[in-house]
Amino acid sequence: MTPDNHQQVIDELQAVINDTQQTLARVEAAGMDEQMPADYEKLLAVLDDAITQQREHTRAMLDEPSPPSE
Repeated sequence: MTPDNHQQVIDELQAVINDTQQTLARVEAAGMDEQMPADYEKLLAVLDDAITQQREHTRAMLDEPSPPSE
């Protein structure tokens, strides 16, 4: 993947992270984390997975050699 491809994926994952965090906040505010613990855990898993993938793409982008300068 090119650095631009990695950055696009990183940005899209950030949107997923933001949306999931907002959903978690609403779920917690409504007390649904206690009423629906299995669904709450699934949301936490989505958040964890998105953060892990974002970290992997960031590392991959940083580890890629820089293009030769002219």
